[in-house]
Amino acid sequence: MAKKPKRTNRIKPTSAKTKQRAKSRDFKPIWRDPRFHLALGFFLIVTSLYLFIAQVSYLLTGAADQSVVESVLENNWKSAGQETENWLGLVGAIVSYLWVYRWFGIASLLIPPLLFAAGVQLVFRRTLLPLYRAAMAVAFFLIWISWLLGYWIYHQENFSEWSMLSGGVGYELAIITDSLIGWGTLLVLAFALIVFIIYFFGLTSPLPFPQAAASFERSSTPKSESFNDGFSQSPFAEEEEVAWEQPTVSPFSEEENPTEDEAPEEQLFVQESEPKSKKEKSAAPSLSLDIEDPELPSRDSEPEYALEVEEHTEEAKKVLKSENYDPTLDLPQYRYPEPGLLDSSHSGRVQVTKEELEDNKDRIVETLINFKIGIQSIKATIGPTVTLYEIVPEAGVKISKIKNLEDDIALNLAALGIRIIAPIPGKGTIGIEVPNKNRETVSMHSVVTTEKFMHSNKELPIILGKTVANELFVADLAKMPHLLIAGATGQGKSVGLNVLISSLIYKRHPSQLKFVMVDPKKVELSLFNKLERHFLAKIPNSEDAIITETKNVIYTLNSLCIEMDNRYNLLKDATCRNIREYNKKFVGRKLNPEEGHRFLPYIVLIIDELADLMMTAGKEVETPIARLAQLARAIGIHLVVATQRPSVNVITGIIKANFPVRLSYRVTSKVDSRTILDTGGAEQLVGMGDMLLSVNSDIIRLQCPFVDTPEVDSICEFIGSQRGYESAYVLPEYLGDEGDSSVLEVDLKQRDDLFDDAARVIVHHQQGSTSLIQRKLKLGYNRAGRLIDQLEAAGIVGPFEGSKAREVLISDEYSLEQLLNSLD
Repeated sequence: MAKKPKRTNRIKPTSAKTKQRAKSRDFKPIWRDPRFHLALGFFLIVTSLYLFIAQVSYLLTGAADQSVVESVLENNWKSAGQETENWLGLVGAIVSYLWVYRWFGIASLLIPPLLFAAGVQLVFRRTLLPLYRAAMAVAFFLIWISWLLGYWIYHQENFSEWSMLSGGVGYELAIITDSLIGWGTLLVLAFALIVFIIYFFGLTSPLPFPQAAASFERSSTPKSESFNDGFSQSPFAEEEEVAWEQPTVSPFSEEENPTEDEAPEEQLFVQESEPKSKKEKSAAPSLSLDIEDPELPSRDSEPEYALEVEEHTEEAKKVLKSENYDPTLDLPQYRYPEPGLLDSSHSGRVQVTKEELEDNKDRIVETLINFKIGIQSIKATIGPTVTLYEIVPEAGVKISKIKNLEDDIALNLAALGIRIIAPIPGKGTIGIEVPNKNRETVSMHSVVTTEKFMHSNKELPIILGKTVANELFVADLAKMPHLLIAGATGQGKSVGLNVLISSLIYKRHPSQLKFVMVDPKKVELSLFNKLERHFLAKIPNSEDAIITETKNVIYTLNSLCIEMDNRYNLLKDATCRNIREYNKKFVGRKLNPEEGHRFLPYIVLIIDELADLMMTAGKEVETPIARLAQLARAIGIHLVVATQRPSVNVITGIIKANFPVRLSYRVTSKVDSRTILDTGGAEQLVGMGDMLLSVNSDIIRLQCPFVDTPEVDSICEFIGSQRGYESAYVLPEYLGDEGDSSVLEVDLKQRDDLFDDAARVIVHHQQGSTSLIQRKLKLGYNRAGRLIDQLEAAGIVGPFEGSKAREVLISDEYSLEQLLNSLD
């Protein structure tokens, strides 16, 4: 039977000053407290049920209770408290009396379902109704139904028997309008209903109401918020269609009205009018434009989510120690950053007008007709940065012919960044992406507060941006498993890295995630220095956690290789295939810490500028990066590498082959686009976070969210002010090949057992390198490094010369044997 591990999580006492500072940060407005949202939700549910029961009861017992209720309202509340027949007593009788008799009649029954839907959304995060639109409908029909019934009751002889149906509001309105316009009241009511339907369903021409109602039902269905593995969803996946068409002939012509089978699908806010008759043909047909414009979720209806950390008592901690291991107990008081640290003021809705869409459509059709290319239909999907126009060409039209018109269409539209997708994957259409005149600023706050991100169950969820269809794209870095980023200066790479790092910080505890940050530019990642004792990792004896010097970069990359080898040894001993299986075993206390086992956090290596490192260090940087990219996925080390110069001498074949997922901002030439994405298109982007993501040969266009420097600073300040670990996460020591003063202190009397064998290998191959000793003698890097130091002290190899191999000072094996004998 395995011996239970003795080592458990240690929780260090918190100082009084830290407690006071944490207490001051705990204060937040009550309306932002998730507990208030939960309590309010249950209150709305209970209130809706109470109102519904009271009102139904009033319809049956209201006549008997009316005198009692009126007496109570005029005198006092104690006069007849037990004499009512309402199922909910005196209060139920009074409340229902006011709603039904005094105010809106039976239309008051619309109120409880609305309150119930609001309560369910707050409690269970499930949308039964689109609350804003439902509230508009309820407000209208409260008045309209009450008014209509009041007019009907007013003209009845025994109107007193039916007075509760309309309520006091409707009856008084009916008296006023009947005295002024008589039966014209019915015309006013009909006109009010028509106007409501027009604005509520976005109608622009006559259409049978049942179709519009069906479209409202479809558009009200909430969309799925998940992507399988973050990459199986194409941005061109089928979305809800918002369609309208300009009529080519009079909409009142009988022969042009479509039949029920021919009527196209119609959606929220806009309407599709009659299509052109199939019999009518012309040389330059006028095509209708279908528009996709998915309605963005209302920020007012989305509660801000704050991640709470449960504080355990001493007894609970003892129970936890005897059960599963919890790595977060090392920092039990850690508080996740809140969405309130981000600025929501600079986020705007898409501002694409109907005139702009029609103008672009006409220009596209005109250009194609000029080159004798006919098309059957055209549809527009509005995104934050570009609008995608999908066209269906007529039979016999070659796709390459349309593809070659990219420059002509761009000239005719006078727009920057036209991109043609021919064909769109998974659809029988050709896509033309046209930049919007007024583009949307996608704020970090607007994407962090979405349920799709906050409730994501991905291992390393990262926000990449919004698709052309305005859908948030959240990927899993653990399944990429590495990301290569390129883009010219000023196109948004640094902002994209800040978004990626921030999204990981929002979702992971410091015990679960560590960053290794390499910043040759020295200023881009400096803000994250405040996270040193929480999220950063560094090599021993390093002063700064953000690595800026090339020498330290080489040391750090090789240190990560050592960490990778050590982790694989742990997985081998634990008979696990990947880090998830290993950590699951360790959390279940199936691995003994006394045997060297430990909880393994994910490590994300961020390199902000690869081109500078390749220029100064070359192979010394390329080799460990390629080795990590090839092997490190299974043990939880993932790479995010960015460069502004995606040339072949920077993104070499070895590096490129091991980065299956690549992201490109705008680049200067088509050659650079092909280098990073294996296809053109990145040179046509419009900048400011506009980017293309290459996943399994699919190209996805995204708009990166914007996070400003003060926002990043607020997040880092919030985390840095909390109690952290004693120091940054320490990587294994890497000795390196430099010949410094320590070499002179090597004691040759305590030579390694393989010293002679290593010397013979070096002299035989006439190549003085640590990697040669590793390969030939099958040693680890640390031991091979010590051997090379001893060989230098013995005069067999020369000093360290950068990326070059050391000079071998012994020319033949006979001279070597003489030297070895003299050492003995």
